[in-house]
Amino acid sequence: MEAILIHPENAEQAETVKAVLKALKVQFKTQPNEELSDFVLAGIQRGLEDVKAGRTKTFEEVKRLLSNK
Repeated sequence: MEAILIHPENAEQAETVKAVLKALKVQFKTQPNEELSDFVLAGIQRGLEDVKAGRTKTFEEVKRLLSNK
């Protein structure tokens, strides 16, 4: 048998597809979407650039800064 990969565009579509599959007694499994948004990817990139440039703080430094507030 073949597998079918479905990409619903929103939660409503996902729930509808699941309901149809259940009604047809078709076995299926779900998995989280592993794609990250452009906003998240940009933030990761900025963080990596900060590390390369040496703009980092240790956990102890951050705890000290936060405890002074």
